[in-house]
Amino acid sequence: MTGALDSGGSIVRRLQLGARLRALRQAKGVTREAAGYMIRGSESKISRMELGRVSFKERDVADLLKMYGVEDQAEVDKLLALTREANAPSWWHSYNDVTETWFTNYLDLEPAAELIRTYEVQFVPGLLQTEAYARAVIMLGHSTAEDREIDLRVEQRMLRKQVLERPDAPRLWAVLDEAVLRRPIGGYEVLREQIRYLMEVGDSPHVRLQVMPFDKGGHAAAGGAFSILRFPQQELPDVVYVEHLTSGLYLDKREDVDVYAAAIGRLFIEADPPSRTVEMLKRILDDLSDR
Repeated sequence: MTGALDSGGSIVRRLQLGARLRALRQAKGVTREAAGYMIRGSESKISRMELGRVSFKERDVADLLKMYGVEDQAEVDKLLALTREANAPSWWHSYNDVTETWFTNYLDLEPAAELIRTYEVQFVPGLLQTEAYARAVIMLGHSTAEDREIDLRVEQRMLRKQVLERPDAPRLWAVLDEAVLRRPIGGYEVLREQIRYLMEVGDSPHVRLQVMPFDKGGHAAAGGAFSILRFPQQELPDVVYVEHLTSGLYLDKREDVDVYAAAIGRLFIEADPPSRTVEMLKRILDDLSDR
């Protein structure tokens, strides 16, 4: 399964392919309307394809490449192979029955990122959760679910963590509000185990962890948790992900991303520095020792 997490899922492929097709069309001076006519579609279909919001037919892509004057067979073969990958099931497909539709895009984007910056006020980030902690968090939101469903959700979350075991793992830079580390999700023993795990994983070269202590008062992101994902592909913009109780919000417009990037930047400055994180975790663990 680790191999399936190497570079993301179908949405990433669609975004890459759409961006490439848009660049080729613009370079050739072809309008979206003319391109749509070529594939027996509409201007809006071309727009959706270029934004990666629909699946692709190989025949349509081949026709567009011909129209855009792509004669290099290696380039054609590469883009047609990308088309097939864009239509292939994502790694989470076998967990489709227990995956909220609004979360599937994030499951595709996360393993494709080269940098994940996140701020959490309620729970430890999913990529850093122990199995027991993850089970407790999942049960909070699915208290009436059957044991098999809970098991599948926990299994999926543990598979997500494998992205941090890759040689080219994304860098994860997380700021946790101190309340996250004192809230006994699953009970105090589960919390203590979770904190010990954070102390361990904090030594990873791919993970940088900071804590926003209570005594810092108000800070840059008082509005709530969010994540910013950056990708190695230049054609893919940064994406901000904000999760709500029944939905997820994805923002990729430059002006929106800039606001969140500025907020996380201030959080990195205002939180205790990474060099003090282990000390902070030990102190909290000591406070919890008699609970």
